[in-house]
Amino acid sequence: MIDNNINHYCEKHSDKENLLQKKIREYTYKNETYPQMISGILVGNFLCHLIKLCQAKRILEIGMFTGYSAASMVRALPSNGTIDTCEFMEQHIITAKKLFKNSKYVDMITMHEGPALESIKKFKKKFDFIFIDADKMNYLNYYLECIKLVKKGGIIVLDNMLWSGQVLNPKDKQSKMLRETGEYIQNDDSVSNFLAPIRDGLMICIKRWIV
Repeated sequence: MIDNNINHYCEKHSDKENLLQKKIREYTYKNETYPQMISGILVGNFLCHLIKLCQAKRILEIGMFTGYSAASMVRALPSNGTIDTCEFMEQHIITAKKLFKNSKYVDMITMHEGPALESIKKFKKKFDFIFIDADKMNYLNYYLECIKLVKKGGIIVLDNMLWSGQVLNPKDKQSKMLRETGEYIQNDDSVSNFLAPIRDGLMICIKRWIV
């Protein structure tokens, strides 16, 4: 939605990828049918800095794909930090495990295969930070479950909340669901939120201490 020259300028004036991020990005664009599903450098940097700011130690990710966003977030964690990441497709789990195998972060990431709604309903612990970037038709369901799992003062970030601008006049089911999710969050008194036009739209929600 933003001119590519502007995006490239922003990338040049931001922290560089580490070797793991670069490895995942290059593998994804070489081998995946839809490599644009990767979160990318700007979103990765944004997530990384949010995590540093809130000093998160426990992260939940819904929708891993090949692991770029997880690699971006884990670099912001202390050595005792953890990421639980949920991914539906077995092939993506296999790919991510291969890419993370020789990384210093490998023991910090636990991958949960299968429908994310089933995985997250099993969690008993609270998370400091949650990133949602999975199938759009379940976005509101993911949010409703995650608001129960994130600690007070914790952060939930939802990707693709602008959906290439289609949320302005939604016609297909995915656009309508993303618009519905955005409206629900806007009226949810349990969070403060803002929608940023970064890449395809990032909705940032902070769970209030007092409702």
